[in-house]
Amino acid sequence: MKYLVLVSILIIGFSNSLIGQSKAELEERRNKTLEEINYVDNLLKTTEKQKGESMNAVKIIGNKLILRESVIKGMREEISLISERIDLNNLAIEIMERDLIDLKNDYAQAVINSYKSQKGNPQLIYILSAKDFNQGYKRLKYLQQVTKFRRRESEIIIELKTQIETSKKKLQNDLHRISDLKTKEEQQKYLLQNEQERKKEMVQSLSNKERQLRKDLEEKRRVARKIESEIARIIDNERKKSVRSDNTPEQKLIGENFAENKGRLPWPVEKGIITSHFGIQKHQVLKYVTEDNIGIEITSSGKVNARSVFQGEVVKVFAISGANMTVIIRHGKYLSVYANIVNVKVKTGDKVVVKQDIGDVYSDPGVSNSCVLKFMIFETNQKYLDPELWITGN
Repeated sequence: MKYLVLVSILIIGFSNSLIGQSKAELEERRNKTLEEINYVDNLLKTTEKQKGESMNAVKIIGNKLILRESVIKGMREEISLISERIDLNNLAIEIMERDLIDLKNDYAQAVINSYKSQKGNPQLIYILSAKDFNQGYKRLKYLQQVTKFRRRESEIIIELKTQIETSKKKLQNDLHRISDLKTKEEQQKYLLQNEQERKKEMVQSLSNKERQLRKDLEEKRRVARKIESEIARIIDNERKKSVRSDNTPEQKLIGENFAENKGRLPWPVEKGIITSHFGIQKHQVLKYVTEDNIGIEITSSGKVNARSVFQGEVVKVFAISGANMTVIIRHGKYLSVYANIVNVKVKTGDKVVVKQDIGDVYSDPGVSNSCVLKFMIFETNQKYLDPELWITGN
């Protein structure tokens, strides 16, 4: 019986500890996501000041939809966790209540038996009737142990009742929490539905501008080809250098450190959202059209500084017609590329450190001063890498 009491208390303690920890992580993640949604809202408000719709606005609201869905998913996970804790607490309460009844019955019977025993044979007579001193002493110790046992039994009953009451209060709190989460989940679903309709309207509006969209897409591809061409030229020069001499120990160390920090590199801007992902992506508006992105695009607003994601050496600063300036930084055998830069603050041959300001991201007055940084990471064997796998969560 005591074993079952202990098990039930351990069930409650373990479930509260484990699920409480997971719940705290979910709440922290949800709060962070809601902060990102607020940031996206501000970007959308800025973007919507312009006349008509833009591809960037579609991408921004698409990002917002993903964040909103993440919030809803997190709420469902939290509801599931709390429901699991409720089930465990119900099981523990059931065990404890059953044990409480058994303990009370046993204790009551023990009191009755003790009363009957003392009535017919009082404790003093029981001790004095011993054959010798040792036996009397043993009988005294026995009676003391019985008294101590009964006292402990009564304490267990009190502790168990307290634990049951506490568990029931936690159970009610959990039920209220689930009710609150379900209400908030419905609110988030409503907002999601409205945002989906808003995106649908944007896409419909932009679909009437197919010729312009295809022209913009071709311009984007032209810029990408120009950057790839410069990257290929740099890599070819590096290859020729390596024929004459290996990379310096410093360059090798930087390259190794860069690789070791995969997933932990800082963002190339202080704040922003990714509005274009790496690799082959479906066009947001044009049907049956895909984009093969060699990097990512990060959208921000206001005055935004581009910054180096790691220490290295500037190996190229060049202009691309229609895309402002591009800066390429070498980190051992890796290259990081920052395009759509103005007011460049570095030059070829400069050594840079982590988060060093290398220039301003161009603020487009035609798109409500939104800033779009094109960011890429290459390996010197001409392998394109997904920057999202290298930078940390913003």
